[in-house]
Amino acid sequence: MFNVQLSFTNTTIFQFSSSFMAQHHLQLAATSSHGWLRATPSDAHSETSADKRWDSLAFNPVKTDYIYVMKSCKDGSFSNGGLRQYGNIEISPSAAVLNYGQGIIENLKAYKNKNGSIILFRVEENGLRMRVGADRMCMPAPTIEQFVEAVTSTVSANERWVPPSNKGFLHVQPLLMGNGPVLSLIPAPEFIFLIYVTPVRNYFEGGLKPINVVVENDIHRATLGGVGNIKAIGNYAGIMKAQAKAKANGFSDVLYLDSIHNRYLEEFSTANVFIVKDNTISTPVLGRTILPGITRKSIIEIAHRQGFKVEERLVPVEELFDADEVFCCGNAVCVLPVGSITLNGKRVDYGESGFVVSQQLYSALANIQMGLIEDKMGWTTLLN
Repeated sequence: MFNVQLSFTNTTIFQFSSSFMAQHHLQLAATSSHGWLRATPSDAHSETSADKRWDSLAFNPVKTDYIYVMKSCKDGSFSNGGLRQYGNIEISPSAAVLNYGQGIIENLKAYKNKNGSIILFRVEENGLRMRVGADRMCMPAPTIEQFVEAVTSTVSANERWVPPSNKGFLHVQPLLMGNGPVLSLIPAPEFIFLIYVTPVRNYFEGGLKPINVVVENDIHRATLGGVGNIKAIGNYAGIMKAQAKAKANGFSDVLYLDSIHNRYLEEFSTANVFIVKDNTISTPVLGRTILPGITRKSIIEIAHRQGFKVEERLVPVEELFDADEVFCCGNAVCVLPVGSITLNGKRVDYGESGFVVSQQLYSALANIQMGLIEDKMGWTTLLN
């Protein structure tokens, strides 16, 4: 098997103790020594300099301290994962991820509560979704336990980059990539599981800000039999053109329709869609083209508990014109109300009700994620 070298700037490699999850604290061991060491910030990034960045955070990658890397074994299992100092990686120019797009991503976020503890949200669900996606893409994947431990370890090692909850959150991005040299269309001979993190600002500064979107008629996000129901890396490049056109015309995002009838709601560019009418909340039913969003799943469970009737079904685009509210949900935005939707030049505006349902669901979910209320759902993991 061809071994691909991973090259990092000022690389330091660490291994994890098997008791990490039980202990709920980070223990790192340098590969050059059998003694346990604790990761420390580099001299180039002091705590003070990081604190000064909170007010200027955006949605751009920030160079943090550590990334996590784990490679597959010959039998397809993963082992010997560890932390390395943040830096570029080197892969083969004929790697399957570069030439054939054999790769999937996940994303989640970590908040810091008022006591200074770090909160992770439904990490196991991300690990499960990665395994489902990996199977569709002919890729092995870390176990859910390995995924959770890797995420927890990476976040803990980059603890000083987690902003105060009123300033932002730590975006966590796991990737699974086909590596090793391939020329024909075959699965990669080896795979890399990688996690990097970056602090980003809160999406809602000054309260919920409704967005204006346009319905796309020509470009489709996914097709039946494709990979729209998993987080394949190729799902996103194909909609950049529609999104760029929408933004050039003054819209915030694009709402896509199904590729067969060009009539039923699918998703926004990176978020699931919900419509509200009276006490009923409707969202497109999961299938071969709809991504099973973890935020989507959480919103449905919360809405049920709050007494709403929730329908997962085919939602005709015409229902947008009779809806009381429309909102989207996803990892980054949590819940975001839609102020207007334009279809074939016809615009419908929302907001007469004050986006009451959107605000109610956002508050319920965000308060759990940020540790502002007791988590009675059992969704969060607390890192001391």
